[in-house]
Amino acid sequence: MSAVIQLTGVEKTYHSGEIDVRAVAGVTLEIRAGEFVAILGASGSGKSTLMNIIGCLDRPTAGHYSLDGTAVSALNRDALADVRNRKLGFVFQGFNLLARTSALENVELPMLYTHAGLSRAELRDRALRALEVVGLADRAGHHPNQLSGGQQQRVAIARALVNNPAVLLADEPTGNLDTRTSIEVMGVFQKLNDGGMTIVMVTHELDIAAYSRRNVVMRDGQIISDTPVTKRLSAPTELIRLQEAHAAVQLAP
Repeated sequence: MSAVIQLTGVEKTYHSGEIDVRAVAGVTLEIRAGEFVAILGASGSGKSTLMNIIGCLDRPTAGHYSLDGTAVSALNRDALADVRNRKLGFVFQGFNLLARTSALENVELPMLYTHAGLSRAELRDRALRALEVVGLADRAGHHPNQLSGGQQQRVAIARALVNNPAVLLADEPTGNLDTRTSIEVMGVFQKLNDGGMTIVMVTHELDIAAYSRRNVVMRDGQIISDTPVTKRLSAPTELIRLQEAHAAVQLAP
């Protein structure tokens, strides 16, 4: 499979007064189409800065970055925004849904920027199909305050998918969720990846990283390990195990 993300010698240095902070220090990383990669590391390891570079939200100080065949390192702001809107879908820890807007309308929102020529019916159809993928077509008319945390995150995933991105980027996607809901959300990611979606996820939780297929660990701005997940967790299996454990507690004298 071809490389969707190609980083070569990427660095990011922030200037704070007379001090230079090297957040990313010469990272070389290749992610191929269809992979599910978790980037791990403690606070200050550089994982969030690296994700911002991958997401075209920040520019590297040095090095080369190619996204789905496009060299993005030297693009101007407008060109970078265009690539970001067409090539990437974002899922964040906070769901970032518009409170007074239905799930369907929240999912339609990205298309207003990239598919301005679509009719109202076409926008609705695409948004409904994205909600179907995450199992929430029956909640299309609900507002965020009428949805659980897990459902809100699934709406956010549908919103990230609606423009058919080359890569889905997830930044601590289960950070605001309980254990059961986290497993359900990771099940959505696994289903998407099984269907061919390339996913890059930042997390500090080892158990969440175990749902991916490959773990990249960072420390002090560098990659210190890059290994396949040999004991991968399966979300459906983990949900069954959680249900059985809960039932056992309920039956205990």
